[in-house]
Amino acid sequence: MAYDLYPQIDMKGGIVLYTGYDEIWKKVDDAIKQRKANVITIECYPGTLEEELEQLINQLKPDLIIHADEIFLSSEEITAKIQDHLTDDRVFGVMSNHALADFIDEEKFDKTLAKINHARDKKIVIYGVGASLVAPSDLLLYTNLARWEIQLRYRAKKVCNWKANNWEEETLRKVKRAYYFDWRIADKLKMSLFDKVDFMLDVNKENQPKMIAGHDYQMALSQVVQRPFRLVPYFDSGVWGGKWMQEKFNVAKDKINLAWCFDCVPEENSIYLGINGEKFEIPANDIVYQRPVSLLGEKVYGRYGTSFPIRFDYLDTMGGDNLSLQVHPKVEYAQETFGLHYTQDESYYILEAEEDAVIYLGVKNGVEKQSLVDALKSSQEEGKRFPDEDFIYRKKIKKHDHYSIPAGTIHCSGKNSVVLEISSTPNRFTFKLWDWERVDLDGKPRPIHLEHGEKNIDISRDEDWVEKEVSNQVVKIAEGDGWTEEKTGLHIREPIETRRHWFSSEVMHETQDSVNVLTLVEGEEIIVTSVNASFEPFVIHYGETFIVPECVKQYKISPHGPSVGSTVGTIKAFIR
Repeated sequence: MAYDLYPQIDMKGGIVLYTGYDEIWKKVDDAIKQRKANVITIECYPGTLEEELEQLINQLKPDLIIHADEIFLSSEEITAKIQDHLTDDRVFGVMSNHALADFIDEEKFDKTLAKINHARDKKIVIYGVGASLVAPSDLLLYTNLARWEIQLRYRAKKVCNWKANNWEEETLRKVKRAYYFDWRIADKLKMSLFDKVDFMLDVNKENQPKMIAGHDYQMALSQVVQRPFRLVPYFDSGVWGGKWMQEKFNVAKDKINLAWCFDCVPEENSIYLGINGEKFEIPANDIVYQRPVSLLGEKVYGRYGTSFPIRFDYLDTMGGDNLSLQVHPKVEYAQETFGLHYTQDESYYILEAEEDAVIYLGVKNGVEKQSLVDALKSSQEEGKRFPDEDFIYRKKIKKHDHYSIPAGTIHCSGKNSVVLEISSTPNRFTFKLWDWERVDLDGKPRPIHLEHGEKNIDISRDEDWVEKEVSNQVVKIAEGDGWTEEKTGLHIREPIETRRHWFSSEVMHETQDSVNVLTLVEGEEIIVTSVNASFEPFVIHYGETFIVPECVKQYKISPHGPSVGSTVGTIKAFIR
């Protein structure tokens, strides 16, 4: 079998799924009658196509309909209030610490509440982002969707940011506002509502709503976190993208290329729950928010809270081009400038590489920082070619190499390779230093951030340091009959540990008091099994990434199917 583009986790326990607005209406109407409910609230995650909900609302035949926008400040007032978080930059802002309630207009709120109180004995529907803040609810519905779907809706101009009216604004700025503001305030409200939700709606597919009861949703989350599972991968094109994933994973062959595959970024990926032969899609972050200790482990939860700290994704330049020359912020800069708790330390695991494939990593010996910065600025301001060969260390790479890239290290992947990027989770903090004299797929120059980059370049990371500290730091940890375990990184400055196993027979794994993330990097197929029958055997194919919750504690992996009798390889990451 090939790479599974639509992995699902089959649910047990009689969870009932309702599909389509007619079925949903009948169930909600029954609940209204049973509870003698007057106030029905439909809380919406930003990005919900609210006009769709009119089908449900009209069927409910309410005497009064209230949209949540009625209680909030105007678009202009909200934008002014959060401008310090948005900044004027196209890409970077500062993490908002606001709550939705901070934007309530008290005069509007009082008028709306008076209108509701006047109709208290009648059927009232309140809907929209922040609907649960308008008045106490007798029945609460929540419309849930994943961030990748929201981003696609931004691109198609189907939605704008919450209370922004920025329909025509470029997607980059819409996503920025969502990342630093919309999603922060929406998730804060969502976390306060989880145990109050009567019905959870999946509205990821237009006009194809699905719904389960709130208690069934909680049951489903508990089932997910007791076993290994995969997220739903998503793919995207880029100016430097390649063709390897299109062919290897048989996906999106109509696209110009595929630059990225996000295979394990819970903040943006979704999960498919298999219910009665149907897929119910939920944001993967709901697992992190609702079952953090079981998923992450006490130690990791204590350090990272409800933030999943490990990210796996693919960078495909096979037949493509170099990534931008870049650097990530050091932790103190990330905290002081963007309000982050930790930074994007990362590594490149080389999954495939042609003969001419290289990595740009660190600077050449003897390079002075001011000379480097002056050359970068000259290229940016005058349109000159940046002479990378004079400043940047370039190293040939091969399949199964592993390079650590602690924050502050200049780097980029060259053309004709496939990189499995293993990193800490903050995923929008790449400071581009130079972009090889090209424009993006939309014809616009890609943003360059020398003002941030200059402050974070560690010039001591030269070729001698690269060879000694971060290039293929492979150490054999243990071996047994038919298996070998190696430590491959990451650097001592980075919180993630990576272990590679080569095996032709069964291997025992321990979670090391941390959530584990693994990818099959060699071989066609493996099977993950429980040591105590607590979960069903789980088959993984080449290139697939999967998560093992910390509460699993121990699990076994063996070659399976076409790989029986062969030596296969996995790479595993966990928090030290």
